[in-house]
Amino acid sequence: MTSKKPLLRVVAPFAIFAIVTSACTGGGASNAPASAAAPSTPAASSGGGSSAAPSDDAMAALVTAAKAEGSLTTIALPHTWCNYGETITAFKAKYGMEVNELNPDAGSGDEVEAIKANKDNKGPQAPDVIDVGLSFGPQAKTDGLIAAYKVSTWDSIPETAKDPDGFWYGDYYGVLAFESNKTIVPTPPTDWKDLLDASHKNQVALAGDPRVSNQAIQAVYAAALANGGSLDNAQPGLDFFKQLQTAGNLVPTIAKPGTIDQGATPITIRWTYNALAHRDAAAGNPEIDVTVPKTGRFGGLYVQAISAYAPHPNAAKLWMEFLYSDEGQNIWLKGYCNPIRFEDMSKRNAIPAETLAKLPDTTGAVFPTLDQLNKATTLITKNWDAVVGADVK
Repeated sequence: MTSKKPLLRVVAPFAIFAIVTSACTGGGASNAPASAAAPSTPAASSGGGSSAAPSDDAMAALVTAAKAEGSLTTIALPHTWCNYGETITAFKAKYGMEVNELNPDAGSGDEVEAIKANKDNKGPQAPDVIDVGLSFGPQAKTDGLIAAYKVSTWDSIPETAKDPDGFWYGDYYGVLAFESNKTIVPTPPTDWKDLLDASHKNQVALAGDPRVSNQAIQAVYAAALANGGSLDNAQPGLDFFKQLQTAGNLVPTIAKPGTIDQGATPITIRWTYNALAHRDAAAGNPEIDVTVPKTGRFGGLYVQAISAYAPHPNAAKLWMEFLYSDEGQNIWLKGYCNPIRFEDMSKRNAIPAETLAKLPDTTGAVFPTLDQLNKATTLITKNWDAVVGADVK
């Protein structure tokens, strides 16, 4: 596989995000304390070239300020998700800082709620940073929950995948796939309709609660695309999952690597990067099949943001500088996540060829605009109980 093909996979979505910028320029300034909402870090705040870095003095000052705070608090970062285990280890080793990891299995909604619940709390339960689904970023800005900060590589993040004021910015994307434990599912599904087959009774699971988890919500949205719906009509996705529930094929258990390996959730719908990382970790015990469905290929962008009430604001800024450096972006890519700075890094030959060769074929994947995603999210979260009636937990 050449570097040209994966590049097309990454660039294409951002043309579709053209509407997102106009939809996200509003929201007003954060109503958080001035010290949180107006970062004064010496790190560069507006870029300065696609691969720019803060000056030595500025970066040294940021590192010193971050170390003085003592630690960084993250939330909802499973080590197998986008290779976050290596990211956290590398950050700790590079800067000699501790990382306090909260609730690795939380969903995007839980992350936002954690900021709300800890506005006046500078203790260990208050997250400094969040990594959430696209729709959660603009809303968090509107609600005054996140602070503006532009990393030094800001210019190489596509304009249509970031808030112009720096409140949130795209980090990576993946495509939804079927992950199957072949010990239990010798003939893995290759398309959405296959999930309804009687042979898959008590086998199909989601990787989150579709009332709060971005990954699960978008799995329902993706099902709509393959069952008569569209990016403007997610209702067929709910109807499809009602069919799965009625057929007895839907398992109301949040799928995790352990439940997949044990056979409790032998078929799981989740992002390519999570499924592929688990396949590699399982190393054939059990044998894991990862298949991007033939229809309803759906891509989802995640975004980073700093809490407006971060107990460790400088550590949070240093974390962002690391994530959006070439080093941080390549660590994500090793975990099968397509990083937001892929185009710039590809042009500069800053991506290892062996990493590119491992990327899955996601040709034809579609990406909703922010407005479409917001409407679908509202429909799915508010109507899941009434339509599907499965208490996923």
